[in-house]
Amino acid sequence: MLESTITAKGQTTVPAEIRHRLGVHAGSQLVWHLMPDGGLIVRAKNQSVLALAGSLQAPKGCHVATEDMKAWR
Repeated sequence: MLESTITAKGQTTVPAEIRHRLGVHAGSQLVWHLMPDGGLIVRAKNQSVLALAGSLQAPKGCHVATEDMKAWR
């Protein structure tokens, strides 16, 4: 198990093995999620959802009208 200590300023060092496996470096952002059971999930914020723009293309000849997508109305 890997451990780190929180300083008086609330800072900690992420262990080198964790940094390596997450692919993070100085300046990387971490996102902290406090779970209802008191657990904590920390994830690396590697990409913005905007980086995915244009990565998928609609199939040719398969168009769906916006109204047809709202079938529940």
